[in-house]
Amino acid sequence: MGVIIQAVYEGGLRCKAVHTPSGATLVTDAPVDNHGRGESFSPTDLVATASLTCMMTIMGIAANKEQVDIRGMKASTEKIMSSELPRRVARLLIRLEIPGVADAETRRKLEAAARACPVHKSISPEIELDIEFSWL
Repeated sequence: MGVIIQAVYEGGLRCKAVHTPSGATLVTDAPVDNHGRGESFSPTDLVATASLTCMMTIMGIAANKEQVDIRGMKASTEKIMSSELPRRVARLLIRLEIPGVADAETRRKLEAAARACPVHKSISPEIELDIEFSWL
């Protein structure tokens, strides 16, 4: 059985979603450049966030298998929208800073795990992914 997410449109281009297994909620707003208030994540921001946090999570799983500690890993993503219609995410610039991994083979395994994250496998191949790993 899959996870159920329920959402309510609250008006003003704002939605509130509930993750039913946990009860956690999140709010989305349309971005300012698309008639919204930009007071929370936009739906396309969530695509960028999902991509980034999925990579970090999958790297964490791989790090556990390799018995290395990557706590303190930091990452950021810049979402670039297409200039032509229809609006879509055109590019994600992803930067990861990973501490505590000196071994080149382990680094290779963690990078491969990150690039194979389920979100990347689920989004359009038209979205350009520019990924940079910095090993601290």
